[in-house]
Amino acid sequence: MNRPPRVLLLSMPWHALDRPSLGLGLLQAGLRREGVPCDVRHLGFRLADVIGLEDYLWVLDALPDTAFAGDWLFTAALYGERPDADADYAETVLRRTWGLGETAVNRLRRVRAHCEPFLAGCLASIPWHEYDVVGFTSTFEQNIASLALARRVKRAHPRIVTVFGGANWEGEMGHELHARFPFVDVVCSGEADVSFPALLRRLAEGGDPAEVPGLVVRRDGASVRTRPAPPIADLDRLPVPCFDDFLADRAASRIARDLPVHLPMETSRGCWWGMRHHCTFCGLNGGTMAYRAKSPQRALAEIRELTGRYGVTALNVADNILDMRYFTTLLPALAAEGAPAELFYEVKANLTAAQVRLLAAAGVRRMQPGLESLSDHVLALMRKGTTALRNVQLLKWCAEFGVSPHWGLLYGFPGETPEDYEDIRALIDAIDFLPPPKGVYPLRLDRFSPYHSDPEGFGITAVRPMAVYRYLYPFPEPSLRRIAYFFDYAHADGRDPLTYAAPALDRVREWMEGGPRGALILLRHADGDHVLLDTRDGRTVAHRLAGWRGAVYLRCDSVTGERAAVAAGVAAGAEAEEVRAFLAVCRDRRLMIESAGRWLALGVHSPARGEHELP
Repeated sequence: MNRPPRVLLLSMPWHALDRPSLGLGLLQAGLRREGVPCDVRHLGFRLADVIGLEDYLWVLDALPDTAFAGDWLFTAALYGERPDADADYAETVLRRTWGLGETAVNRLRRVRAHCEPFLAGCLASIPWHEYDVVGFTSTFEQNIASLALARRVKRAHPRIVTVFGGANWEGEMGHELHARFPFVDVVCSGEADVSFPALLRRLAEGGDPAEVPGLVVRRDGASVRTRPAPPIADLDRLPVPCFDDFLADRAASRIARDLPVHLPMETSRGCWWGMRHHCTFCGLNGGTMAYRAKSPQRALAEIRELTGRYGVTALNVADNILDMRYFTTLLPALAAEGAPAELFYEVKANLTAAQVRLLAAAGVRRMQPGLESLSDHVLALMRKGTTALRNVQLLKWCAEFGVSPHWGLLYGFPGETPEDYEDIRALIDAIDFLPPPKGVYPLRLDRFSPYHSDPEGFGITAVRPMAVYRYLYPFPEPSLRRIAYFFDYAHADGRDPLTYAAPALDRVREWMEGGPRGALILLRHADGDHVLLDTRDGRTVAHRLAGWRGAVYLRCDSVTGERAAVAAGVAAGAEAEEVRAFLAVCRDRRLMIESAGRWLALGVHSPARGEHELP
């Protein structure tokens, strides 16, 4: 080949319809910068046009993730009809495990009938002869559809080099999948920003791909891993992702063209918290936890370019965690520009009120704060580096400054106690006017997590691939162990967490279904005192916080030790015992919460405080 390979990169169902693949956008921009022709297609739009937007979004968003219904829908297209396995999947996974009824099961069957014609349409309509390399990105429930199309492409166009990458193909998973599916030529494992272009250069030169780090290739019929590729050290050298082709596919869709668009971007990779204290359940960053962030100048320039080029102001930042240095660099710059984009960020829970205010001023309208629990003990078991009061504190400040927190409550951790959930249940009675979690989830055992790496050390036993995998990959158990990302398990002490956690979880679901109940608003009175307006019980009760009582309450706006709270009251003219009695009354009236001698006032300032008003 005396020219650069012509490349087609594909994102198959079930990708989101409101945002493109960040990985493919980065690769396309990088290849075009090197003069390599590259097109990107998001083929979920084609399927959505066939089955209807409602069914597509139902499979994508409404069905349980670990039912893998999106993958199962394409299994017949990959392996052929397997009526016994399909009937067993419907009974064991859909009905018994997830409680889906016949209406849902039959709806899936109707959708499944369109999968083979969809693949045939893709094969017939895409000009495959124009491409030398076809790459598939696979994350979540994209794997079986991607494999089904890749097999057809390779059969019809054997000269095409098929390449797979994405989270489903990282590490051991990619090695085993490569071995099991001979129509997959190459796997890019981990960050492909360097390895994929290097592979293309090697193909153009007629060289050996096995010399490129970070790949799985075939040698004498066997799957062989090349040496590991070093992670990208300088993120500023990456291109700004290209999303032109995604927007073209969206515009061509009959039913998705009017959906809102949220463009992805990244300002960092890895996790600075995980480098110090890897959360016990977290399976992210399997390749490397090493934290790397873009310079604030580059991050700001990229936000400007994406919003200017595409006329889209909603950006989902894909970082695992916000770079705390941005609080003195990037975020003030965005605030100074009037928040040119509506941003989503993942953050640590132990932020200050000033930091939450700055996030809001910079345009962060949604955040994922990683709260995970409302129990100090369970949070310690997770290695979260936060407490229940700090988590509630963040929810309170999100309510004050208008940032929507997206969080979930996890349960079932080795070492937790029934008392942990009694405490959670009692706490919710005081805070159910704040934003509830988006879901309640049992502990999931993920590959690359400390729980998976050392199950015995954490009191976990009987680890095996989640049962659903045998319906997706008809291979022996050892192979499934290498392919699976999610694993079933048992607690070594034989516990069933639902026997003690169920009442608290029911209370959480009640909170979720009812939404925030009433409000607890902290207002400044004209005379300088403060008033708490409490509407949580369906009626309005006003609590006047005059003199030292206001000083104590304001001191506890952030989590405060009892000694400091008492000192604030004494400094304002109260006796120490008066302050302690006041704290107890506030706790009884659910105006404050307390844990281990630390106090938090629950009143939400209204209007939100300005920068000069924050302590």
